[in-house]
Amino acid sequence: MEAIVMAAGEGRRLRPVTERWPKPILPIDGRPVVAMVLRELRAAGCDRATVVTGYLAEQVESLLGDGSGFGVELRYARQPRPDGSADAVSRGLAAGAEAPLLVATADTVFRPGDLARFAAAFAEAGTPGAVAIRRDPPPGPQRAGVEVEDGVVKKIVAAGETPFAHASLWGLGPELTPYLADLGGPPFELAEAYQRAIEEGLRVSAFEVGPTRDLTDPLDLVQENFLYLSRSE
Repeated sequence: MEAIVMAAGEGRRLRPVTERWPKPILPIDGRPVVAMVLRELRAAGCDRATVVTGYLAEQVESLLGDGSGFGVELRYARQPRPDGSADAVSRGLAAGAEAPLLVATADTVFRPGDLARFAAAFAEAGTPGAVAIRRDPPPGPQRAGVEVEDGVVKKIVAAGETPFAHASLWGLGPELTPYLADLGGPPFELAEAYQRAIEEGLRVSAFEVGPTRDLTDPLDLVQENFLYLSRSE
């Protein structure tokens, strides 16, 4: 299985830090987040990945190179405007990525092994799509909720009575790729594409993962690196 890694965002809530550096190369535990994502993808059996870059793209591409430092063969696609996650994935597919594949963001760190377990569960389920769900952080203004019944996604919602938030990790099968077209927008979002597929009867599995880590505002840079910095003294 291969992957698309979305690394084109501006990270506006992290300003002024992201005025100089793109969010994917900022550190958690002293390591660039996108590097941690690639290593977890490799551990999940992904030996090829397409990284979709945009904002300050050269910094991300310079850090990752050809991917040999992470054991992954990399190709790149550019997203010239922040037109949403579905647009980013469409550009990755146009650059040569082939479904079935995983779609991950370059700014979310999973517990070790969770990404591999998700990949294995998606492959075993054989469903057209899958989403990762988490309880921590919970649904909120910036985190869509996911309604689940018997391991199947019923609805991806902006708000609602559900304990599960979307965990920024998708399984995308070839049956679901046509739904990336003709979305409302911009921005064009994966959540809308998957919801349309669900409403037309496609089965989308839900697999729970543990707590995830992200950089949302500048203070998070200190909090997420505090133990690492303490150990370095």
